[in-house]
Amino acid sequence: MGIPFEKTLIDRTAAEMHIPCIGKATIRQTGALARQIEALTGESFIHLEMGSPGLPAAPVGIKAQSDAINAGIPNIYPNISGIPELKHEASRFIKAFLGIDLAADGCVASVGSMMGTFATFILTTHLTPGKDTILFLNPGFSVQPLQAKILGYGREMFDVYDYRGEKLRDELEPRLAKGNIAAIVYSNPNNPSWICFTEEELKIIGELATTHDCIVVEDLAYLGMDFRKDLSHPFEPPYQPTVARYTDNYMLMLSASKIFSYAGERIATVAISDALYSRSYPRLKEEFGMDTLGAAFIFTVVYALSSGASHSAQFALAAMYKAACDGTLDFVGASKEYGRRTAIMKEMFKRHSFHIVYDKDLDEEISDGFFFTVGRKGFSGDDLIAELVRFGISAISLGSTGSNQEGIRVCSSPMTEELFPILDSRLDAFNKAHPIHRTRHELECAEV
Repeated sequence: MGIPFEKTLIDRTAAEMHIPCIGKATIRQTGALARQIEALTGESFIHLEMGSPGLPAAPVGIKAQSDAINAGIPNIYPNISGIPELKHEASRFIKAFLGIDLAADGCVASVGSMMGTFATFILTTHLTPGKDTILFLNPGFSVQPLQAKILGYGREMFDVYDYRGEKLRDELEPRLAKGNIAAIVYSNPNNPSWICFTEEELKIIGELATTHDCIVVEDLAYLGMDFRKDLSHPFEPPYQPTVARYTDNYMLMLSASKIFSYAGERIATVAISDALYSRSYPRLKEEFGMDTLGAAFIFTVVYALSSGASHSAQFALAAMYKAACDGTLDFVGASKEYGRRTAIMKEMFKRHSFHIVYDKDLDEEISDGFFFTVGRKGFSGDDLIAELVRFGISAISLGSTGSNQEGIRVCSSPMTEELFPILDSRLDAFNKAHPIHRTRHELECAEV
C-alpha cells in the first residue's frame, strides 16, 4: 500500500486502539498509532511527534556511570537529596551557565524533570492554606497539567501568544491577585512553540511571584538552545535567561535528557533558591512534620515518590556538569545540530504552503531549535494532524499543549539526512492534494 494511506485504514486502526480523535491523541498515542500503521502496511512514517534526543549521549557521562557501576554502587541506596559530587557540580553548573549563586544543598537529584515537576506540585500546594492551584503559562508540555490533574489540584492556564511584553503583567496580575495560585509553570525555551521569554517578561513573572507569594517552577529542559546568542561559554555572559534573577521564589528543573542527550537514564536536578530552601512554613510542620521547604521536599515528597534517583546516573550527571563547567564538554555547540535541522524543515514546510504559528518573540524571529510550530490555511490543528497521518507524517496538535492557536508541533530531533527528501516528497504530495489558492499579495509576500 502506498502513500497516502486510505482513510478507512487510519480510522479503523485508531478505533481499535481506542483513540476517538487523532488530533487530540497524546504524544505516546500518536506514536503508537503510527507504528501500528507501519506494521500493517510496511510503509515507514516520518516521526515528528516524540521529543527524544537525536544526538549521542555525552561519552563523559557514560564513562562515569559505567565506572560507578563497576565500582559496586548498584547495591547501595543513594543519598535521597543527591550524592555530594552531583550537588556540588550542579551548583557550579548553575553559576557557570545561568550566572546564579545557589548553594549545593538546594540542588536535589530527581528521576528526570517529570518527577521533579510532580514533586514540586505536591510541595507547593502544601505551603499556604488556600493556595491549591497551579498556573500554566501555555503552550507547554502536555504531561505537566496531567500531573496536576492526577493529583487533584486546581489548574489555571492561558496561551501567552497574545500576552507578550508588558501585556503579560496585565494578564498575570489579576490571576495571582485571587490568592489561590501556588505555583507558576513554564518552559524556557518553550516546548512546543520555542518562544523565549525576554528579560523584561521574566522580571514581570519574578516580581509578581514575590508580590503574591507563589513559586515559579521554571523548566530549563532546553537550556542554552536559544541559538540567537552564544550561551556556550561557562562563567561568561551572556547567560541563560532565568526568573532566578528576579525573585527568590523559584525552583528550576535541569534535565540531562536534552542538554546532554541522556534521556534514557531519567536523571535531573531540581534547584531550589537558597532563601526558599531554608524558608519555614507552619503548614509544612503540621502536615509533613518539618517546617522548612527544603527538608520537607527532600525527606517527605522525594522520599515518598522515589527514595532517590538512580545512584549510577547521578555520577553520570555530576561528570557531565563538571565537564561543561571545565569547558571540556560543549553541550550547547552539540545541540546546534537541532537548529540546523529545524531550519531545513521550516523551509520545506513553508515552501509547501504551511506557515509558522509561533513565529516571533515580540519583534524578533524565534530561534531555530528543538521544536517549531506550523499551521495550514483551512485546517484546524486536529484536522491537520489527522490528514498528515494519511501522508505518513506524525506530530501532535497544538491544542494538546494548551495553545489556542491552530497548528501542530514539529520536533526536529528524529530527522536524519536520508529522511529530509522523504519529508519533502510527502509534504509535496500533501500540498498537491490540498492546494491553497492564494492572492497575488500572499504570493508576493511568500517570495519575499
